[in-house]
Amino acid sequence: MTKFTLYMVRHGQTYFNIYNKLQGWSNSPLTEKGRQNAVDTGEKLKNVKFVAAYCSDTTRAEETAKEVLKHNVASDVKAPITSPFFREEFYGYFEGNDMDQAWYLAGAPHGLPTFKSIVEKYSIGKAKDYLKEADPFHQAENNEEYWKRLDQGLALIKNNPQIKDGDNVLLISHGNTLLSLVERFGNGQFDVTTRPANGSLTKLQFDGDEVTVTAYNVQS
Repeated sequence: MTKFTLYMVRHGQTYFNIYNKLQGWSNSPLTEKGRQNAVDTGEKLKNVKFVAAYCSDTTRAEETAKEVLKHNVASDVKAPITSPFFREEFYGYFEGNDMDQAWYLAGAPHGLPTFKSIVEKYSIGKAKDYLKEADPFHQAENNEEYWKRLDQGLALIKNNPQIKDGDNVLLISHGNTLLSLVERFGNGQFDVTTRPANGSLTKLQFDGDEVTVTAYNVQS
């Protein structure tokens, strides 16, 4: 079983981030600050040798990944492998809606009017289930659907024959996806009620099927 470190970076700030809007599979451009987030993270990781790099097929993730790799002087990897498996949660009807309003509509019928209150009482997985339930089209991903997709992304990385023991792999990801992975593999050590900062670093240690979160939301 291969043992490697996954460096997970949240994409740079976007306009929807500023406007507090959900942007799962939808997109908005990186802001000037968002591009600087990517530059700063690239500088921070420039001497880390990556044998592979991945990101979702959203432009905000791709642009961040390319900027980070452009600053890296230790790797031969010049472009990320993109896949829809690494996309953010799909919010269905609530894509582009005000984040606080969407989570209110999802949680209030259960006496939990905020994302934080849902997660504190239950889990991020329950928040996904509530959002799909509140979606009038029921197209938002629930927890089972979400992990069925994302687990294919993790398998894509773990089955890469180029990754050997001790290697480092880069993944440019999204806020809720980072939180979901940290909740699943962090053994309750980290606060998953608030989103990690744009451009922040989270590290996961893979040892076969065992996964451990070794750092979370480290900022440049």
